[in-house]
Amino acid sequence: MIKAKSNSPKISIVMPCFNSVDFIERSIRSVVEQDYGNIELFIKDGGSTDGTVDIILYYAKKYPNIIRWISAKDKGQTEAINYGMKKVNGEILCYLNGDDVYKKGALTKVAEFFEKNPSIMWAYGKADIINNDDKKIRGWITAYKNFWLENYSYNTLLILNYISQMACFWRKEAYVKVGEFDAKQQYVMDYDYWLKLGSKFKADVIRGYLASFRLVSTTKSSTGFIKQFQDEYETAKKYTNSDVILFLHRLHIYVIILIYSLLKFINSFSSAKLNQQGND
Repeated sequence: MIKAKSNSPKISIVMPCFNSVDFIERSIRSVVEQDYGNIELFIKDGGSTDGTVDIILYYAKKYPNIIRWISAKDKGQTEAINYGMKKVNGEILCYLNGDDVYKKGALTKVAEFFEKNPSIMWAYGKADIINNDDKKIRGWITAYKNFWLENYSYNTLLILNYISQMACFWRKEAYVKVGEFDAKQQYVMDYDYWLKLGSKFKADVIRGYLASFRLVSTTKSSTGFIKQFQDEYETAKKYTNSDVILFLHRLHIYVIILIYSLLKFINSFSSAKLNQQGND
């Protein structure tokens, strides 16, 4: 890790995790192996029993100047994030789940952006989607999000959540003004926070890919995407009274669910056909 300039902003990363033994090491390494030196990582483990704590302890001992951590039962991801945010003191804040990863050089890009744009309170970049083996998947989803995120619009954000959480960063000053994440939210705490930030501050775009979202069978986005879309709609209603925007938001949900259903059908049909050919 390269030593940061004395006046460079500190970036604080909160990492909530629970029973993440398969991926936590890759997530931690994506932080501590960055080429930007002024960072801190606070890991809030929810009381893992699968070996996650052993990995955290190993890296905490190896990088004592970067990593602090605690393992204790909590009420879920949102509570863990809020807990961690109270423990860090960086000028730039973010959170990275215990299975996602940063791209190499990502935090240098983030720091340089905020240094060059002192009036911007929050910003986001691109993120791709990877599987268990770090291979890129679902490129069409990435391309779809990239189309919308190029030019920030609060009204567009009210219609669809095009911001990838692991590629979003905000100033401590903004966090102080808008407060913590909504503890009642477990699926869309990030979307609620973007709308909360956006209601007060205009966001900007950090060009380039900053992170990767890992999609596995146990990921909430994988197992509960319909519930997530429903919660996103209810969240949007908190921030707008526009019937047009809410109609478009609901329409977007229906279209996305239809696409997911069609893809699921196509995959099932293809698998069945392959099995039939294998039996012939």
